[in-house]
Amino acid sequence: MALNKAKTPAVEPEAAAKMEEEIAYLAKLHRVSPAIVREIVRQTGSIERSTIEREISRGKARR
Repeated sequence: MALNKAKTPAVEPEAAAKMEEEIAYLAKLHRVSPAIVREIVRQTGSIERSTIEREISRGKARR
């Protein structure tokens, strides 16, 4: 049986660069790794700043 892999929509280079800047900014602001911020974005499916910051604070509260 063949596996169907869902292709992700192509992202414009300008949008990708802006998203990476936002990720780097949030990582530096909250003193976490950019990889953690990317993982939160992947899990939540949202690039909205308030959602990401809420998840970062939840993670810090668990530590």
